[in-house]
Amino acid sequence: MFKVILVCGARPNFMKIAPVLAAIRASGRIQPYLVHTGQHYDEKMSQSFFDVLRIPRPDVDLGVGSGSHAEQTARIMVEFEKVCIREKPEMVLVVGDVNSTLACAIVAKKLWVPVAHVEAGLRSGDMRMPEEINRIVTDSISDLFFTTEPEGNENLLRFGAPKDRVHYVGNVMIDSLLQNREAAEKIPVLEEMKVESGKYCLLTMHRPSNVDDPKVLGPLLDAFAKIQERLKIVFPAHPRTMSMIEKFGFSEKIAKMPNVVFCPPLDYHRTLKLNAHSRFVMTDSGGLQEETTALGIPCLTIRENTERPVTVTTGTNEVVGTSPEKLLAAVEVILAGKWKKGGIPEGWDGKASERIVAILEAFLERSR
Repeated sequence: MFKVILVCGARPNFMKIAPVLAAIRASGRIQPYLVHTGQHYDEKMSQSFFDVLRIPRPDVDLGVGSGSHAEQTARIMVEFEKVCIREKPEMVLVVGDVNSTLACAIVAKKLWVPVAHVEAGLRSGDMRMPEEINRIVTDSISDLFFTTEPEGNENLLRFGAPKDRVHYVGNVMIDSLLQNREAAEKIPVLEEMKVESGKYCLLTMHRPSNVDDPKVLGPLLDAFAKIQERLKIVFPAHPRTMSMIEKFGFSEKIAKMPNVVFCPPLDYHRTLKLNAHSRFVMTDSGGLQEETTALGIPCLTIRENTERPVTVTTGTNEVVGTSPEKLLAAVEVILAGKWKKGGIPEGWDGKASERIVAILEAFLERSR
């Protein structure tokens, strides 16, 4: 059997690694070794996702915790190098674009271990995003590229990736979504939030470009105040977002929004059901752009760009930026029933992980 280390570390990784790990176990030709870096380490951001996604206990938890980008990346590299030297894998598989992705890819490559990157080729064009740097560096040293949309292939080929190593496999996030829809529907989260299906919107916002600048955050909160006069907003608020609201003296704005349902970050099933039953979603998350497209739910991306353009060209997403006026205008279109219907991108069929495993096995066979 081929030993492959699978790396996860942050909340977005867990939904991507779960179906890949399940497909590996079903095939039986690869010996998986699961490494949790501990980048997200508290119960709500980590363990609850392992539980609901039925991810087995990691073979090792590096326990790196929080810190600056440099501190966190360095600690992951030091600890992951020990794992690679001890376990001698034939490949390291990384997913997404978080610090764990970058750190473990660099370590593996310097040890001459091939790297496979799931969700390769995504680009926002915004080098102020730490994730963009992680994507570019990881792709520059990977050996196998698994893409979720055609533009990912184009980006990789444009920058010199070997064509026979670039594989458009679909989206493992949608594998997780389809595998968990039934379980999510059994969770009484609408009752918990005291909302009715189709009569609320879901809001998530955590990116530094939105929450670290009071000149951006304040006007956005004012826009949310107007929206909540029309329908309820469910806001699973990232701890960092709430701390910035308090730091900038915006707590009074929040207190004047009776129709905003604040709650801590939610587990995957609760988030999925809230997403599926919402009138629309407002977010700066990449994953929710994809999930809303798969579910046919209108999505307003509160960013100036997206690394997932297929959610706009094919799906239900629109990038509205951080302008309150553009955000409110888009909400009016949705509430008037005039939003685009959208479609499902090719390969977003729940079988991306199976295609990934088949390609991994063929690559490892040829490499022996």
